[in-house]
Amino acid sequence: MTAKQKRALLIVDVQNGFCPGGNLAVEGGHEIVPLINGLIRNGEYDVIVASQDWHPADHGSFASQHPGKNVFDMGELSGKPQVMWPDHCVQGTPDAEFHPDLDIAKVHYIQQKGLNPLVDSYSAFRDNDQAAVTGLADWLIAQGITDLDVCGIATEYCVKFSALDAKEMLPGVNVRFFEDASRGIDPAAISAAIAEMEAAGIPSIQAKAIHENRMPW
Repeated sequence: MTAKQKRALLIVDVQNGFCPGGNLAVEGGHEIVPLINGLIRNGEYDVIVASQDWHPADHGSFASQHPGKNVFDMGELSGKPQVMWPDHCVQGTPDAEFHPDLDIAKVHYIQQKGLNPLVDSYSAFRDNDQAAVTGLADWLIAQGITDLDVCGIATEYCVKFSALDAKEMLPGVNVRFFEDASRGIDPAAISAAIAEMEAAGIPSIQAKAIHENRMPW
């Protein structure tokens, strides 16, 4: 690592709610925790950041808030199309806590998101309507970050939008996506998300290759 480089790792929503047994479980979500812990502990990152879905109990993206709607139906929230999710990652509940095996003690900064009940927030950087920012971009800029690697859950939702927003909102910062340290819901949507990220200049890389010293930083 050159003297001018300053690397950050963004861990997106590795929470109980998105792992097996959670209210919005993603298959294999827990399987990425050892890989992410390896990235946290390898000493290559100057800054470790984690995002955390932190919804109020009456969040408008929950199907329970829309009489007649079922989970995963399409609906509207503040006039925009919205997937109707199960109640998940409600503030202060075990569902919203980070996975217990994640080495959260080494995380320097936690960015909570999804607090506004009137708009969903997939990205760690701003709400889905892009009208309100979380402050994470400014914080990373203030740290002098030059390189940002992104991983977590779910690939085609919160991970993708966080990576794309990072590319747009952090001018000059190199953004990469850890494919094997992320999990998604639908294989076709995952492939489309990876293609969208790569088209935006966000390459996919493998955490296992870095752990095995087969890839230079």
